[in-house]
Amino acid sequence: MGIAWSVFTKPWPRQPLVRLAYHVRLLGFDAIELPVRPGFQVEPADAGSALPEAVRLLASLGVRVASVAAEPDVATIEACGAAGVPLLRTMARIAPEERYTAAEARLQQEYGALTTCLKDSGVKLGIQNHVGSFVPNALGLRALLEELDPDCFVAVWDAAHEALAGSKPEYALDVVAPRLGLVNLKNGYWSRRPSEQGGGWETIWCDARSGLADWAAVCRAMQRIGYQGDVCLTAEYSEREGVDRRIAADLQLAREVFSGYDDFGNGGPAHNDKAN
Repeated sequence: MGIAWSVFTKPWPRQPLVRLAYHVRLLGFDAIELPVRPGFQVEPADAGSALPEAVRLLASLGVRVASVAAEPDVATIEACGAAGVPLLRTMARIAPEERYTAAEARLQQEYGALTTCLKDSGVKLGIQNHVGSFVPNALGLRALLEELDPDCFVAVWDAAHEALAGSKPEYALDVVAPRLGLVNLKNGYWSRRPSEQGGGWETIWCDARSGLADWAAVCRAMQRIGYQGDVCLTAEYSEREGVDRRIAADLQLAREVFSGYDDFGNGGPAHNDKAN
């Protein structure tokens, strides 16, 4: 199977679906992660009918909907099942003032209540690591998923958020390998806010070469665990201008870094340390 590239279409919420399909194809993608969120092409309120229609239309234009980004409720899961979308991605949020251990127990209970719906719909719920008020890293994902049905719940591992949390990709992917359902690629770094803006630190989302996540190391770690499936470039940049140019360049670099990926074990992994 190898790996397949998809792109999160969050930067283009107002493009009609036909135009969106041509747009992502022009950028070099033939698969996407589609937001089912207010203000996007498919909104949660009408996902039951709109999502299957959108998936059929996009497929007719050569674009596969590999995953959906949405809140994991029964109606949206059933819409994904009706549309043939195999994965719904979410993030495990910790409520304000909530203890981490209490949040973990609560999330396991809330997600567990969706098990029957996921099984009946043929959909997997992918839970992504995210720094801040979320389960932040691979270790957190492993603990959260441990009590959840592996046929229904998988890890969506985000390389940039893991790097921002301070972990090496080879450690992180080893931890989540048995439950890995999707890999997200983007990049970012911490930046100190000026004192006149309140100080503290903020995340700057940037191109593949400029952040903390080493995409070449990610590639080697993925090869080591034998990952086969979708890799989603999330097209997230703090500078709003030039998104198309940036994501096209990042896809080109990703293809270079991952060249020879499918030949791993028959001549060794691809090494390309240009990516950072």
